[in-house]
Amino acid sequence: MAKPTPTAGVSTRAPASQRSRTAEMLQHAKAMGKTIEVAIDGSPIAVPLGTSILEAAGQLGIRIPTLCYHEDLCLAGVCRVCVVEIEGQRTLQAACSYPISSPINVKTHTSKVRRARRHIIDLLLSSHVGECYTCSRNQSCELRELAAEYGVDFFRFGHVQKPRYEIDASSHAVVRDMNKCVLCRRCIRTCIDLQEVGVLEALYRGNRSKVGTFLDRPLADVVCINCGQCINRCPTGALRANDPTDEVWDAIDDPRKHVLIQTAPSPRAAIGECFGLEPGHAVTFELNTALRRCGFDRVFDTDFSADLTIIEEGVELLLRLKRALVDGDASVALPQFTSCSPGWVKYVEHFYPERLAHLSSAKSPQQMFGALLKTYYAQINELDPRDIVTVALMPCSAKKFECNRPEMCASGHKDIDYGLTTRELAKMIHEAGIDLLKLPKSGFDDPFGTATGSGVIFGATGGVMEAALRTVVELVTGLKIEKLFDHADVIPVRGFEGIRYAELPISQIGPVPELVAHLFDNWDFLKDVTLKVGVAHGTANAKRVMEDIKAGGRFSQCHFIEFMACPGGCLGGGGQPSPTSPAIRAARA
Repeated sequence: MAKPTPTAGVSTRAPASQRSRTAEMLQHAKAMGKTIEVAIDGSPIAVPLGTSILEAAGQLGIRIPTLCYHEDLCLAGVCRVCVVEIEGQRTLQAACSYPISSPINVKTHTSKVRRARRHIIDLLLSSHVGECYTCSRNQSCELRELAAEYGVDFFRFGHVQKPRYEIDASSHAVVRDMNKCVLCRRCIRTCIDLQEVGVLEALYRGNRSKVGTFLDRPLADVVCINCGQCINRCPTGALRANDPTDEVWDAIDDPRKHVLIQTAPSPRAAIGECFGLEPGHAVTFELNTALRRCGFDRVFDTDFSADLTIIEEGVELLLRLKRALVDGDASVALPQFTSCSPGWVKYVEHFYPERLAHLSSAKSPQQMFGALLKTYYAQINELDPRDIVTVALMPCSAKKFECNRPEMCASGHKDIDYGLTTRELAKMIHEAGIDLLKLPKSGFDDPFGTATGSGVIFGATGGVMEAALRTVVELVTGLKIEKLFDHADVIPVRGFEGIRYAELPISQIGPVPELVAHLFDNWDFLKDVTLKVGVAHGTANAKRVMEDIKAGGRFSQCHFIEFMACPGGCLGGGGQPSPTSPAIRAARA
């Protein structure tokens, strides 16, 4: 029988334009201050017109279970787990997508509601294939938690034993197992609405429905940018990162191998969540001890190479400005774009290839450190680079793709051998029987144990820009950044707004430092220049900035723009602990 043609574009959601108009109407109603009196489980509350039942219940501290709902995403109302009973209405309603427009009396836990939710969960389980013990989400699966909460003790509607789909492990970053998919569409909404990449969509109809790619191609063959945001919002194990922990253990156990690990600041701010801590508790120095006990030979701080990145990007920006302002070179690609987010780099390659010259030529901190370890470190320690195994702890699944790019081996050796996400390293620490929170603290290893505060702030959106501005300002003015900004905090580029723009006038110049004296004679060309910069996080926001540049808008006048593929920057990376939300990302910052 011929394989049916995927109906890419078939979706249960309203068109984006319609959803936008509806959202605008509700926001306008809320702005007008009109409120509605409602009662939920006997508790009265006045809420703005258009508030959902789920939101109103949350204000009263009443929990309604959800599955397809996510704080970061537009409403879908497809799973129906959140159904509630409204007095006077024959059918149950989805609390997440029911806007309150008139006084109603809502009951959230009647026998009718509980029975319906249990049957919905039973139906989801009937087509959910997979063994929980071997699932990557064994301890954090939202479907499993719901099944336990609603007393599911057998498969009322049967259970599919044989997998229907092949596992797609073609990507270095993301693995898809559609046998575990519950069709909540979170990944679709993440890819289309949150990131505006559009790799995933609902294919086919009825009981043949599935989540897939264009023409159902493997992830490696489509325009996936490897950001992993779909993984962070998937409630089951249908999406996971491509896990190299077995290979890392093999290297650690091999006495011929010298295994090095670098840790980025964002995972250190989040890994505690995998051990029961609330978001916002960094365990940097306890983690160093854990890594040594796992068997890593040296533990280094990625902040060191983040400092190198900033020097490289900052000087490159100054060189581009000199060519444009002094040499009159009209071919100079301005604004300069940051290049440390591999998801963003891949986004540009796919969607704006004509703008590749705007990317900084600097490698990311991860790759810079790998190159250092396979060259300089190998030389001073008299080691054969072939015996060095470099591992990077990163918040990002796209880092797995980056370290496997063919150009990332200029030294003749692969810069980074393995990229680990925060979740994967937490698994290794658990596997080693280590209680992270009870460990003594220890520092990083030399000769890369010292870094500045600029490297640390890379993890938060705007951090790369702030670090670059600190460097450029100090080089050009000769003043310490603390003289110009309290505590060196460049406030104009900070914050969680999706897109930010700032102007920093250069009112004075100083002598050219020895570090760059071979490149510049003086800074006269920067006297009274206003440095214009931008920041965007999440590729949906990046798209808006890029379209503004194409149209000759404000951002086309910028000199430097920081782009991060993930919402919230690295703190919200696709390799960070699940769940994620705006509040969790802010706590990590």
